[in-house]
Amino acid sequence: MKALRVAVVGATGAVGQEMLRILEEREFPLRDLKPLASPRSQGKTVHFRGEEIPVEVLGPSSFSGCDLALFSAGASVSREFAPKAVESGCLVVDNSSAFRLEDDVPLIVPEVNPHRVREVKKRGIIANPNCTTIISVVPLKPLHDYGKIRRIVAASYQATSGAGAQAMRELEEQIVAYAQGKPLEARVFPYQIAFNLIPHIDVFLENFYTKEEMKMVWETRKIMEDPSIQVTATCVRVPVFRAHSVAINVETERKITREKAVELLSNFPGVVVQDDPENRLYPMPLFVAGKDECYVGRIREDISLERGLNLWVVGDQLRKGAALNAIQIAELLLREGIL
Repeated sequence: MKALRVAVVGATGAVGQEMLRILEEREFPLRDLKPLASPRSQGKTVHFRGEEIPVEVLGPSSFSGCDLALFSAGASVSREFAPKAVESGCLVVDNSSAFRLEDDVPLIVPEVNPHRVREVKKRGIIANPNCTTIISVVPLKPLHDYGKIRRIVAASYQATSGAGAQAMRELEEQIVAYAQGKPLEARVFPYQIAFNLIPHIDVFLENFYTKEEMKMVWETRKIMEDPSIQVTATCVRVPVFRAHSVAINVETERKITREKAVELLSNFPGVVVQDDPENRLYPMPLFVAGKDECYVGRIREDISLERGLNLWVVGDQLRKGAALNAIQIAELLLREGIL
């Protein structure tokens, strides 16, 4: 298999660090790593395959000679530098929201819509979906294939790591301050996150939904390739360090019993069914953090709806919700002979 020269943009951030770990864990065919970051990271190194590799400052010529660029910085960085990477002959997998809804940029979850990968030839860019969307659509795909989903009602419980490393530190600092009887300072979040829930992720839009909630609406339809699916969501930040949880209710055209749902989900790649109420077995962030799969439990038929089903889904948003999904896309590009 061809060995690639890979650039990782945002290599010192939470998702970038996770990308490096996963590239190493999965033995991605890489002959050279180019870690890139903002001037704030100048002088830093990243640990990769037993070496300390200097971080380079991201610039217009950073991608010369690279085959693949994994972007884990913000949307503004991706808008500026992803086209420059493509001009340098590099394929881009972008983790930001910059290109997700553009018609000529595929939005891919490999377990769900791998056939879209060849569309990368249009722009040279593949978009990685929003973390909560990824964690939700993986278990929804087999249900949609069997029963055709008409409506999705989702409520997310999103970990602080979804807002970055500083957000995780803020939760930790607030817990320590609380234990010491000191004031709890909020810098990253608008309110104290320790021992609290904040029903506000990203900016509010004119329809009173947040942008995070609308990402789930727009991206789910695009990934599932069905604009007729009705989606509504409420996204909440919770005092958890790692792994997002989503309570999902679906209405389908064809009834799906609990038993059939368990069968469908158990046989779908990337899903682990953890559902044994009698023994108090159900997915929780405490145990799913660090795992690659989407864990599903609390599977039950909706008693208020003839063709309704409830699910509780938990996934590590730094891994499957971000870094792992991006690298799985890169592996898909390799398998398809595009890289």
